Amino acid sequence: MQVFIMVAGAFTGAQIWRETAAQLVAAGSQAHTVPLTGVDAARPAPPAQVGLQTHIDDVIAAIDAVEVTSGQEIVLVGHDYGIHPVLGAADQRAERITRIVYLDCGMPQNGVPALAAVPDQALRVQVAERAGTDGRGGVLAPPDPGEWERWGSTAGVGEAAMERLNALAAPQPLGTLLQPLRLTGAVAAVPVTGVLCTRNGASIDLVQRLVDFGDPALAVLTEPQVTFFELPTGHWPMLSCPAGLADVLLQAAAGEGRRLRPAGDDAPVPAHLRPFPLDLPGPPRDRRGRVDLYVPDGGGPRPAVVFVHGGPVPAGARPRPREWPTLVGHARLAAAAGMVGAVLEHGLHDVADYERAAADIAAGVERVRADARVDADRIALWFFSGSGLLTTDWLAEPPAWLRCLAASYPVLAPLPAWGLIGSRFRPARAVVRAGTLPVVLLRAGRETPQIAATVDAFVAAANDSAARLELVDVPNGHHGFETLDAPEVTRPALHHAMRSVVTHLTR
Repeated sequence: MQVFIMVAGAFTGAQIWRETAAQLVAAGSQAHTVPLTGVDAARPAPPAQVGLQTHIDDVIAAIDAVEVTSGQEIVLVGHDYGIHPVLGAADQRAERITRIVYLDCGMPQNGVPALAAVPDQALRVQVAERAGTDGRGGVLAPPDPGEWERWGSTAGVGEAAMERLNALAAPQPLGTLLQPLRLTGAVAAVPVTGVLCTRNGASIDLVQRLVDFGDPALAVLTEPQVTFFELPTGHWPMLSCPAGLADVLLQAAAGEGRRLRPAGDDAPVPAHLRPFPLDLPGPPRDRRGRVDLYVPDGGGPRPAVVFVHGGPVPAGARPRPREWPTLVGHARLAAAAGMVGAVLEHGLHDVADYERAAADIAAGVERVRADARVDADRIALWFFSGSGLLTTDWLAEPPAWLRCLAASYPVLAPLPAWGLIGSRFRPARAVVRAGTLPVVLLRAGRETPQIAATVDAFVAAANDSAARLELVDVPNGHHGFETLDAPEVTRPALHHAMRSVVTHLTR
């Protein structure tokens, strides 16, 4: 029999687990919800006396209060912010814990405060400013009704449950967000399960793709003691699907779940490193800083197509994005059409890096335009996947030399888990100002629902504003279709899109 100890996220108290706990008890398990000091009404305290260690002590007390008999196992469940006190407590009681469940949350690191995991960058700034004024004795007010999306998707949460969430919401002591998590390393031996809420923008396939990028820091996710589950709901599954959550927790406690495939020489070739569907030997690479140029032989200067890789891509990913077959293949396809193909690398390593990536792209484009082999007045930009948000600036104020903008399976609005609700990177808002700029959009027919919704909103906005949008559909294509799907699925769309871009560059 399992003993579940569950810790809620920011602003939410122990009562948020009520239905899930009841389901677990009905299944024959024990379920304990931890009231957190200074958040739960049952444990009032002045904010100045409450920090992350206070909540770690709350969880330790809950662990120590459980008298485990033969055959019982303690499973700690941390949702959102709650994973921080869970890890802190498990690190000090590792011998008593059989599994930790990360419920739709990040991976806290030793020495890093919970504030770093707050998805909304504007909120991080707000907390930091408040701390500078009040010290750690202040609080962060809970979201107003209608503002919970800044902390995660509310998909699936019904009206009554939403009213309950608002009613139970409590201020979060700043010290809980600002005090760094300190770990000895003992917790690393405890098996873990990640439960991802897909309507909040996360999925097991997405995590596998991050692992496939080859970042050594993510290798821990492929260890045999790590498993994953998905729930087709938003960020608060204890409110939207408590029975489904309870079922997943029981399976996780039993060691079930999907395991990730390690990256490396013995692993199958990941999708992003499979061959490009067109055989294009093309010109050799000419590396200039963060830009790789593929220049056709003969005269010039020539128009250029600048390809912008997607992301976020972990900083430790190997090989680097500009060496991926899709980017190299597109650049060589442009060169075969008589254009200069340019692959531009940028610093989009995290969802908080969009501003930096935008600056990197602007600088990289100027480097391309300054090359003597390039016609600086005839440039096209081509974006992929998560770099779709970075089309915003170019759509809103297209320079005269930008003759076309293309995008393949782009993300065209921030996904819920990214915490970019107030971000300026909103292509659907910018496209109404694109004027006569031609936009070529390659749309994957089997796109993930969350990304497809952003594309649909963009297309609707473009049509309403009479933007010059050309859709190139790949009906049976998936996200990353060039190296993921059969060549006969992708080749016609690639040729069609490139012909359109070249036409706009050479008019």
